[in-house]
Amino acid sequence: MYVPVVFFVSCLQIGTFWECLIFTDMKKLFIFVVLAAFVFGGNTAKAQVSESPEWASRIKAEGLSHSQIEEIAQYLTDLTGSRLTASKQKRRADSLVIVKLKELGLSNPRAAFAMEFTRGGWDVVKTYAAMTAPYYCAFSVNPRAWSGSTDGLVKGECMVFDVKSKEDLEKYRGKVAGKILLMPSEQSYDIRFEPLASRYTEEELEALLSDNRATPRGGRYGRYNFDYRAYMELRQMMSEFYAKEKPLCIVNASGSFNVPGSSGVNYKAGDPEPVPELAMPIEDHARMVRLIEKGQKVEMELELINQFSDDKEVHNIYAEIPGTDPKLKDEIVLLGGHFDSWHGGTGAADNASGCIVMIEAMRILKELGFKPKRTIRLALWGGEEQGLYGSRGYMEQYLYKDQKKLPGFDKFALYLNMDNGSGRFRGIYLERNDAAAPFFEAWMKYIEPLGFQYLSPRTTGGTDHQTFTRVGLPAYQFIQDELEYGRTYHTIMDTYERLSLSDLRIDATIVAWLAACAANDPGRIPVYPAVQPQQPRF
Repeated sequence: MYVPVVFFVSCLQIGTFWECLIFTDMKKLFIFVVLAAFVFGGNTAKAQVSESPEWASRIKAEGLSHSQIEEIAQYLTDLTGSRLTASKQKRRADSLVIVKLKELGLSNPRAAFAMEFTRGGWDVVKTYAAMTAPYYCAFSVNPRAWSGSTDGLVKGECMVFDVKSKEDLEKYRGKVAGKILLMPSEQSYDIRFEPLASRYTEEELEALLSDNRATPRGGRYGRYNFDYRAYMELRQMMSEFYAKEKPLCIVNASGSFNVPGSSGVNYKAGDPEPVPELAMPIEDHARMVRLIEKGQKVEMELELINQFSDDKEVHNIYAEIPGTDPKLKDEIVLLGGHFDSWHGGTGAADNASGCIVMIEAMRILKELGFKPKRTIRLALWGGEEQGLYGSRGYMEQYLYKDQKKLPGFDKFALYLNMDNGSGRFRGIYLERNDAAAPFFEAWMKYIEPLGFQYLSPRTTGGTDHQTFTRVGLPAYQFIQDELEYGRTYHTIMDTYERLSLSDLRIDATIVAWLAACAANDPGRIPVYPAVQPQQPRF
């Protein structure tokens, strides 16, 4: 019934209905009908489709009622520990996750080389710091990654080291040997009256539906008047100063609520071991600075043991559910998140949560015996925190390198990334690829009741999907409730307790459904037409 209806409605639309009726040559009429069916029926033949409602029910039942989120979450946080890029801890964690993927029955779980990593490996062995004068107080601190060790337990006087220029640096020459340098704080704390954890409001979600392509974009550092080159030159001069003048330790204000943050120093494997550096929460750091400013002598004792290793490789972890269609099985639906973390805490919200969801999504499909036409591949990236090393390595090995497409480029069907904590998915950022909207509109039909309702035309950044969007490939990050993300991000508080397991169950169910749809949809989201593929720059 579809063709005749389309034919006559089309005639009415173009004002030629009566001309169509008075055709006397039946052969011409037949040709006209066939052409009309081809032209107007083509959109339906190529329309995006979702998997069946039966599969929607089965995936929801498994993901929501028989979830293994809690077990996987504990495994990827408490058991693996922290996972700093190229560290021994990260290698241990990789091995443990491969064991888990094998237990789940996924195909070919493996760790694979992604890229060279010049910093090399670094692990924490021991950390102790306390103020001993004017009174004793033990502090919660975190060594900065790739910084050095003290010579056993050391004690020294603290001094504020306020350097904003080369001239400032010269004022301290000959005065810092054996001292503990307190760097000026760039953070402050004001009492806040908003809740620490929050979800998107309907108004905020509706705002994401507007297209912001016409909004002017700032430069690399936005509206701030910041000379990055001068800043880096000063940092280099300070590093050389420390190496020559030999302070005992450098203490940076980082973190709040008495929780120190995590970060790293510039270092290249084989260089002399840097001066020890600590991150200390602003409350403890500011206390010592205020005491010094009031004329009090402040002293600390420290013992920092950090271990360097000559591991200069970033590895990714992969596993698959193989495709079954002879024509489509080499095409890839990629699910991923970065598995590396900073060395404080266990990297729960950043980003064990993304890996937990993607592993659980794979488990759901495998448990149900889902047979995808395209191959569904799990990718747990390494080295994201230091510059998207893992996903970049994948790109250069399989997709695009040196201004040239590799064989995998035209086999790339979709990438779904998670890296915004453990909050619930509310929709997805379409990365300004308008051609992606019909696909997600079709696929989201059965997951809208789970809260997945918003398709934003906007872009979002700061994580691995950007490796692929920079060359126009269809790669997407979810719109996700932030919960406590800003409070726990890159701190020692990023542990299992930060995970919202109920949200992760829903997220994994959504990912499993979207992966099933993308794997079996006759169509594929096209490469973003406004992007001319080029070598990504980082």
